[in-house]
Amino acid sequence: MQNQQLFLTCKDFTVSKEEFQLVWNKEKDILITTPQPSPLELPKYYQTEDYISHTDASKSISDKLYQTVKSVMLKKKVKLINALSKKSTKRLLDIGAGTGDFLLSAKKENWEVEGIEPNDKAKQLAKAKGISLHLTTEELKNKNFEVITMWHVLEHVPDVKKQLQELHSLLSNDGHVVIAVPNFKSFDANYYQEFWAAYDVPKHLWHFSQKGIKRLFKENQFKLVKTKPLYFDSFYVSLLSEKNKTGKSNLIKAFFLGLKSNLKARSSTEYSSLIYIFKKE
Repeated sequence: MQNQQLFLTCKDFTVSKEEFQLVWNKEKDILITTPQPSPLELPKYYQTEDYISHTDASKSISDKLYQTVKSVMLKKKVKLINALSKKSTKRLLDIGAGTGDFLLSAKKENWEVEGIEPNDKAKQLAKAKGISLHLTTEELKNKNFEVITMWHVLEHVPDVKKQLQELHSLLSNDGHVVIAVPNFKSFDANYYQEFWAAYDVPKHLWHFSQKGIKRLFKENQFKLVKTKPLYFDSFYVSLLSEKNKTGKSNLIKAFFLGLKSNLKARSSTEYSSLIYIFKKE
């Protein structure tokens, strides 16, 4: 199609070793993983012990780094949502809740919490922490939430338009949606090219720029309130990208690449990952 062109060819480094194309939609400024696995095929690409979001593993260097950063980020995430709602009764929905740690932290800060998670292993780990998760939003359709979060989840969703419509109907009129996604226009994405770990094909079906995500949400009756950087992501993603590129976890090189990416983003605003906060229009 005239409005689309091949951007990059990437490999699934974690499971299948298959190659996928990233096709750039120029008008929408998003990359589309092509071909996209069907909803029935998708689960097999998550079947790896290396998929950290579905475990509490801390075996490798990257696992340990992830778990350390995760504990710091949990406090920052809860601080962020606390600033978004001052109500005495405040309800939080986390879509793609993983092993439930964020919801557990929010619960300790007096949030009423609900979560969505399709992975059975992750749900069992969450349940052991006292957090029960739903399979879909169907069970929540009569509820409203002051804050709905999707931490690195939107890029995994097969039907983005349907997902955004659900967000709109589940969000209270003065509520906020908090979305965190990788940014394919960051320095580390440009440096690592097809080895950039945040492409993570085919689990990541969509790849967003700032322009692309703002446009997508505007088309679905949301307005952008604020954009915030996720500073740690450039370091972690660079570490994984080094392993994709060389087969080794080069901690020192990854650190300096992550630092360089963040320093360049101070003027360009193109951080490795970004948090977007939206309200209903």
